[in-house]
Amino acid sequence: MAGITKAMSKFRLAVVQLHVSKVKADNLNRAKRLIKEASGQGATVVVLPECFNSPYGTGFFPEYAEKIPGESSQVLSEAAKENEIFLVGGSIPEEDQGKLYNTCSVFGPDGSLLVKHRKIHLFDIDVPGKIRFQESETLSPGSCLSMFDTPFCKVGVGICYDIRFAELAQIYAKKGCQLLVYPGAFNMTTGPAHWELLQRGRAVDNQVYVATASPARDETASYIAWGHSTVVSPWGEVITKAGATEEVVYADIDLQYLADVRQQIPITAQKRTDLYSVNTVQDG
Repeated sequence: MAGITKAMSKFRLAVVQLHVSKVKADNLNRAKRLIKEASGQGATVVVLPECFNSPYGTGFFPEYAEKIPGESSQVLSEAAKENEIFLVGGSIPEEDQGKLYNTCSVFGPDGSLLVKHRKIHLFDIDVPGKIRFQESETLSPGSCLSMFDTPFCKVGVGICYDIRFAELAQIYAKKGCQLLVYPGAFNMTTGPAHWELLQRGRAVDNQVYVATASPARDETASYIAWGHSTVVSPWGEVITKAGATEEVVYADIDLQYLADVRQQIPITAQKRTDLYSVNTVQDG
């Protein structure tokens, strides 16, 4: 039994940094190929990037939007089942009852839909002289937290801008998540400044693993993603990191190591809940 428990405390995570084009069919086919490649390298959990099936931009969201279930989610379901993996399907523009959402669907090894996370915090920023982007011009925000269980650990899901909100990560950790995944497309302004910093912050504050999946950088795109998909340990160390181009990176997640970190620096037990707390207003 001890051997089984030890085996279940480790698993391989793959992050797919996909090159995204304007041709949806090409994006889906490329995603299928790289998912299979990741599975062949022993990954049992695979993460795709934000907007993996379409270019990222408010002008593209209405054109590429789909229902869920729909074409892209069907491809993800089949890929998860074929490769017998947990598949965090990045995100796609989702249409539902006349509204558009930035949505991540997660599928189990049997192809079933485990959870659907609609981006909670919309990316509305204005950095003078560098970048202005307003997701709220076309998208609506989600209103639910999103977690799913695996035989290894519970996983919390956010999308891109969600990572800037420490409370979300704190609540996921409080609810037992040991891995947080954020498909995201930071840009050439926010990427070099905050991408790795935020991941390391969320990881060390909550003593969890954090994984981010970015689209590959395309200098010809109207919105240029930073790339550098990353996995960070509960100690705040970067344990794997992609470059700017399309590739798959891997991390061996060790939940015993996570437990050791929490024992060595027991911040969860030391929280002053008599003075402060972070709680949900509503459970999704």
